[in-house]
Amino acid sequence: MAVSENSEITRILHAWNNGDEDAKERLLRFVYDELRRQARFLMSRERANHTLQPTALVHEAFVKLGDASGVVWESRAHFFGVASRLMRQILVDHARMHASEKRGKNPIHFSTDEIDLPIDERADSILAIDEVLNRLGSLDGRQARIVEMRFFGGLTNAEIAETLDIGERTVVREWQSARLWLYRELNR
Repeated sequence: MAVSENSEITRILHAWNNGDEDAKERLLRFVYDELRRQARFLMSRERANHTLQPTALVHEAFVKLGDASGVVWESRAHFFGVASRLMRQILVDHARMHASEKRGKNPIHFSTDEIDLPIDERADSILAIDEVLNRLGSLDGRQARIVEMRFFGGLTNAEIAETLDIGERTVVREWQSARLWLYRELNR
C-alpha cells in the first residue's frame, strides 16, 4: 500500500474522530479490499460448509467498527488492529454457536510453524484458542495482540509492528515465545 494511501486513510480516520459522517463511507472504499483479504485468509481455513462467508465477515466487522463509540482512531495500523480483534470476536461467537449445536469434543491440532487447524476441528479449536489467548492476554497483553493480529487478522510482522509501534524483530521474538506458550497450553 502506498504511503499516500496510508496517509489518506489516517486523514479519513481523523475526520471520523471529528464527527464527519461521510468519513465512514470514504474509509470503506480505501479499506474494503484489505478487510476482504483478511477475511478470505481467515475463511480459507474454515470448513467448506461454513455458513459465514468472507464478505459477510467484512460487513459485520465494518458495522461493528462503525458502531464503536469512544474509539479515537490513530492511524491505518490502529484501524486494522481493531478490525482484526473484531473479526476474532465474530469468528469466536460463530464457533461457539456451531460448537453448541455440535456438542462434540475434538482434539486440538496446533502447529508451531503456524497456527494450522484441520477444517473439521476448527470451531472447537477456535474456542480453545480464544480461551488460552485470553489467559495469555492476562500474562502478556502484547503477545496476545500479536497472536490475535496474526491468526485472526492475517497481518504481517511489519503490519503488526506498525500497529503496536514496536520493531519487527520484537514481533518475531514475541510471536515465537507466544507460539510456544500456546502450543504447550493447547496440548495439555
